[in-house]
Amino acid sequence: MRYVYLCLGWIMVATGVAGAFLPVLPTTPFLLLAVWCFSRSSPKLEAWLLSHPRFGQSLRNWKETGSIARRAKIAAVSVMTASYAIFWFTTDPPALRAVIVLVVMLCSAAFIVTRPEPKA
Repeated sequence: MRYVYLCLGWIMVATGVAGAFLPVLPTTPFLLLAVWCFSRSSPKLEAWLLSHPRFGQSLRNWKETGSIARRAKIAAVSVMTASYAIFWFTTDPPALRAVIVLVVMLCSAAFIVTRPEPKA
């Protein structure tokens, strides 16, 4: 199983890196999954991700306390709002599809907003 987790961890890192450049693909959830996979397969790679200069602090905050920084919350909810607006105005979705997408985004936003913020 160690090799399965190791391979999955690298797949999640690659997907997360792609998400840093593609607007519709999130980065952080894939890096969180990579940390989880590496914690079961390679403590060295887990430590590498947790000490990463760009993503390490956010990953450590989530792993240790389940917290999300206020700036990240604002960015996430703003991008979700903009994405829904683009979806609404550019695709003219049927009512049911629009409601389903709205509910999924609202539930995701509610989850993000209700997470604690890291202690300063």
